[in-house]
Amino acid sequence: MEVRDAPYKGVYGQQKGMISYKEFCDNCARLRERVENACAACARSADSVKILPVTKTHPAEAAEYSARCGFKAVGENRVQEAVEKITSPAGKTIAVEWELIGHLQSNKAKHAAQYFARVQSADSQKLLNKLNEEAEKLGKTLRVLLQVNAGRDAAKFGAEIEDAPALLEFALSQKNIAIEGLMTVAPLDSNLDSASACFANLRNLRDGLEKQFSHPLPELSMGMSGDLERAIAEGSTLVRVGTFLFGERDYSL
Repeated sequence: MEVRDAPYKGVYGQQKGMISYKEFCDNCARLRERVENACAACARSADSVKILPVTKTHPAEAAEYSARCGFKAVGENRVQEAVEKITSPAGKTIAVEWELIGHLQSNKAKHAAQYFARVQSADSQKLLNKLNEEAEKLGKTLRVLLQVNAGRDAAKFGAEIEDAPALLEFALSQKNIAIEGLMTVAPLDSNLDSASACFANLRNLRDGLEKQFSHPLPELSMGMSGDLERAIAEGSTLVRVGTFLFGERDYSL
């Protein structure tokens, strides 16, 4: 498809200019090298870690770039912004799955269940119940990750570590929800040791939950542009990367 040059100008921010597809491909190559090196450093196969391009505040063409480069899915933080892109003329022709990685309020669960292939940010029984209801209406099974505040950061969303067993038990009782793993966001700290501790907490929690419930939780979504090496060392299977691929965002309107 033809790639337009105009930047996305939704209500949540804008980019000063969309990078070229060549620049994006160059960034992808450098990112894949980072992932491969991080995997080699901890004796993991590079195939064990997937990359999720995060297209928030970038135009729908960012998702088109991702699809053209071979990515199967992209991540978005906000439901309204994602729906605008998905339903736009450009978005309707892009062959990717859309994953919600940002905080989700239960009053937006209807659109989340309708437009997203997976919701990574389910953090309460109320939200899980609403997602299940909306998925049932659509006749679909919605893929879900449980978001846990594994870094115990008051500024981050997610269930508390101690509440995760009850949350998983409830989630497994929902017929139209498929729980595939866990997600976390590391504390914003220049000392990456705090990120490592957060990621280790999530991995240990996952291992314990698998034993307790005899249910596989293969996906550990953790790590972003600045801390992906630490995440991979602690067992991440999915890193969510936006800035490194698409450049900085401009939130001034």
